[in-house]
This record gives sequence, structure tokens and C-alpha cells, in this order.
Amino acid sequence: MKNVPQVVIVGFPNVGKSTLFNRLLRKKRSLVHSLPGMTRDAVSAVGSLEGKKFILTDTGGLDDSPEVPLASAVKKKAWAAAQKADVLLLVLDGKRELLPGEEELLRSLRKLGKPILIVLNKIDSAGQEGRTGDFFNRLKAGNILAVSAEHKRDLDLLEENIVRLLPGTPSEEEGLGTLRVAIIGRINVGKSSLINRLCGEERLIVSSSPGTTRDSTDTLIVRNKKVYGLVDMAGIRKLSRTRDKREKAGIIKAKKEIARADVLCLVMDAREFPTRQDIGLAHLAYESGKPLLLALNKWDLVPKGEFHQKLKKIIYRRMPFVSYAPLLFVSALTGKGVSKILDLAEEAYRRSSLRVETSRLNEFLGWVNAAHPPVTKTKRALKIKYMTQKDVRPPTFILFAHNPASFLPAYEKFFLGLLRKKFGLWGTPLRLMMRKS
Repeated sequence: MKNVPQVVIVGFPNVGKSTLFNRLLRKKRSLVHSLPGMTRDAVSAVGSLEGKKFILTDTGGLDDSPEVPLASAVKKKAWAAAQKADVLLLVLDGKRELLPGEEELLRSLRKLGKPILIVLNKIDSAGQEGRTGDFFNRLKAGNILAVSAEHKRDLDLLEENIVRLLPGTPSEEEGLGTLRVAIIGRINVGKSSLINRLCGEERLIVSSSPGTTRDSTDTLIVRNKKVYGLVDMAGIRKLSRTRDKREKAGIIKAKKEIARADVLCLVMDAREFPTRQDIGLAHLAYESGKPLLLALNKWDLVPKGEFHQKLKKIIYRRMPFVSYAPLLFVSALTGKGVSKILDLAEEAYRRSSLRVETSRLNEFLGWVNAAHPPVTKTKRALKIKYMTQKDVRPPTFILFAHNPASFLPAYEKFFLGLLRKKFGLWGTPLRLMMRKS
């Protein structure tokens, strides 16, 4: 298949290459054997991830020990496949120690100049993830992905990395897909008016009467050859302690729409902000893990002389848990600042999808340990040994320590601020997880 990129799985025998091969194909594929129980020839099949097709190849174990029948021929076949690869998956067994031959294998693979993903297989539970640090220290690799092919654990993370490394860019027809931006807010803050302004026409009914929008409405627009799905949600009167069934239904609906969205835009009224309902919605947005923008609408009605920085301080002081979210001053009536919503939504989504190399994270961690030693809730010092990124949207980081304990809340806020500033992770919440190493 001409011009189709090739992903080749390599590694020593019995590390789970064939199981991983089947999982990535999402179907069981009978491997070709010349003897029972042994993969000799490289076996290939067409795979597809996120609309991108590639040829996935499973190879025999790269171990030329004289005790293994036909080991040299198997290695030769596997090496030939590796040389043709666009992306290499080096699979290691997470249940045993790293073999010297595997270190030598990685050095040889690096000489090919191909992108390499190191896959630490057979990590069947969160408790076993601490072994990642030992492999990182031995291999000095930028990133090690801990998965369990057998139990389908964290395979989505591996698939995301494969897609990222596949050569070529999406065509115009494929694009980036539709970016769903949910416009959330309490009643009568101008959500529908904002969407109409973004559309350039009156697509949604707008009324000064509260509660005009009773259900969520999807509106598709194309801007600069990119498709955006704008979701107009019914306003919410209360977010807690409500007994009204309709209000409860609104909360349930809001949570569902938030879960479906790629980016959230919380709209507030510039004449009264942030109200208790605004703060409640901001909590929902933070808990969802979605990228978030804050839009202060009806800016045209604010008396002249009000300063942006003053109002920004008020909002972030009342809602410090979403201080990562950029704040826009907009007017649906005049159109001021409205177009920036889509620009910032796209940028926030991109940043929430960023993956930071493990080596860079641990350089950062080394500096933090030296300059700003971590402090626990009990105010004792804590030495973090190793740090890796587990997931994106939201960016999620695992910290490994001998005796893990929760950070002092003030220190956790400080640590996240440093992390966000260092790697440009604004617009998105961050998550930290502590594990025993």
C-alpha cells in the first residue's frame, strides 16, 4: 500500500507484542507460524486510528540467543521490518527487570533515526506504575508509556501517541473535526445573542424574557475553513439545594452538555458578576476537566471608566479555582471581542491536548525540589522522585514518592502555577496524582 505509513512492533520474546498487535487492530489476528507457539515472520495488517490508516507489523523476538531455534533468522526479519518503519513501538515487560540486551536494542534502534515509543507492557494496575521510574532511569528515554495490552489498560494513551507520530497532515476535508464549544451561563446573560453574533445572523430566538432557551441547541458555523459546533444551553437558576424538578432537570442537562463539549465558555453579565450561580457553574466546568473561557458580556452597558484589570481581579478572587481560564470582555450587541471566543477556544483546546516529554517534566521537578521543596498537608517535607504525564484533556500528571501524601493546598496551587507557567498550560485545568514509587 503505497504512501501508507508503517508502525512496527519490536522487542524481545514474550513481552506481549502479539497481544498488543491484536489490541491495536481491535480484532484477533492469527499470526503466521512455521512452528507452533513461535512468531517467526513479520505479520502485517492494515490498522486505523482517528481516521488515519497505517500498516501495523508484528515481528518475532529480537533475541539471537543460540538456545532459541532460528533466532538469528527471526531477528533479521524483524530488523528488516524496523528499517522500513515510520514509527517504532519498542515493547518491554513491566513484570521483570530490564535486560542488558534491551538497552543495547534501544541504542541500535535510535541509530535508525525513527520515532520510537517505548511501551512498558503488563502494567496491570495503578500500583505497578511506580516501576516506570526504574525503566526511565536506565533508558534515559523521553517518554515511557505504561500499558496492559491484555487488560486494555491505557491503550488510548498509546494510540494518541501513535497518531501524533504518524507522518503526513490531515487533508482539508479531514481537518481537525468539529470543535464543540458549549456556551454556558445563568439565565438572561446573553448566551443566544452571542451565538447569533458569531453566526452573523439570527439563528436563535433572543428575548429579554428569562428562560427563552429551554433546551440545548447545536449550531454549526464555518470560520477560516474550520467547523465549530456552538451549543447554546438553557440558563440555570440554581445549582444546589433546589427542590424544583425543572431546575434539577436543567442541572442534569447542563452536566450532560458539558460532558459532550470540547471547550466551555462561561458567560457572565458585566453588570452583576460573579453571582452564586456563576460560581456554581464555574465549579461544574472545573470538575469536568474541560478547557474553559470566561466571557463578561454586555460590556457596552458598563459605565465608562471601569478598568479591565480591576474587574479581572474581582472575578479571579471570587473564583480562584478557575484562574487558569482567560477572561474576555465582550458585547453581543456591538460585536466587541466576540470573535476572540473561537480563537481562544481553539487555542485552549490545543493546550489541553499538549503532552510534555517525561525528561522535561523531570528537569522541572528537579528544579522544584531544590528551589521550592514540596510540603504536605501535615506540613512535612516531601521528596518527589519522578514525574510523568498520564493523560491529556485535562493534562494529568503522576508524582512518585517513597511515602506519597497530599500536598498542602496552598503548595499544590503554587506547584500547579509553576507547572502551568513552565509549559504554557493555560486555559485548561490540571490534575495531579500521587503514587508510591
